[in-house]
Amino acid sequence: MPWLGRKLLVNGIIVPFRAPKSAKIYKELFDISGGISPLVTHTEAAVEKLQARFPDGDLTVHYAMRYQNPAMYDVLEGMRKENYDHIVVLPMFPQYASASAGSAIDLAMDLIRKWWVVPQVSVINQFWDNEGYIDSIIERTKEFNLEDYDHILFSYHGLPDRHVDKVYEGSDLCEDEPCETEVNERNKFCYKATCFATTRLIADKLGITESDYTVCFQSRLNKKWLTPFADEVVEEQAKSGAKKLLVFSPAFVADCLETLIEIGDEYQEIFEENGGEKVQLVPSSNSHDRFIDGLEELVRERL
Repeated sequence: MPWLGRKLLVNGIIVPFRAPKSAKIYKELFDISGGISPLVTHTEAAVEKLQARFPDGDLTVHYAMRYQNPAMYDVLEGMRKENYDHIVVLPMFPQYASASAGSAIDLAMDLIRKWWVVPQVSVINQFWDNEGYIDSIIERTKEFNLEDYDHILFSYHGLPDRHVDKVYEGSDLCEDEPCETEVNERNKFCYKATCFATTRLIADKLGITESDYTVCFQSRLNKKWLTPFADEVVEEQAKSGAKKLLVFSPAFVADCLETLIEIGDEYQEIFEENGGEKVQLVPSSNSHDRFIDGLEELVRERL
């Protein structure tokens, strides 16, 4: 949107109406996590473990936040002063989307390009099929007996339909592509296609069939977002007689508000209100050793 329209929308409508609700759910998140952001806690643990994989001191691992602290500007300024030969930019979003990984990459490159001396820069824009990442999710699942659940959900963060449509040229749309069944040269950067592909990899390793699960999308802002909507699927499952749901959230490599509160709390409430009993969240990869194996592999490939 033009800057004026964007400013009016954000400051005049979105912030006044969403801020009180956001503050409430963030307070709830911090209450259950001991007053510390779980996103920060898990990220710091992952950084520490990844750093330990490079004991010779040839590589230093930093982490930065796109919209919070430690801010990317401050972290990259510190890295500039270190005079590194090579910087690897690795956004923690397994499935590429312009609004997530693309935004982080864009900011990093915008800051680095202003340096007087620009080192070699490598970018890892997605890793949805990385074996360590997939295996870490499989290992998390071992805490649960799949046969105890009536249905399984794979809930990914939502995106506006127009975001995935922009991946394709001209008048082509995501709905015209086989994004729910395969990844090919045309849709390999389509968020929807890689979400479904991630699900297939996990389902194959767990030995569950397509009828056992549903891929859905959460955190929508309006009806013109990727469907099916996760909250509606939860409600439909309860009304159809399901009593226990197992929910994966593969788009989030670290547990956060969207997993712990939106799925673990809000979806539990929706499920109970419509006759269900338990929505069980499978923990994210967080700092699982297999996830760190995957990150190490990704970084070493670039080096």
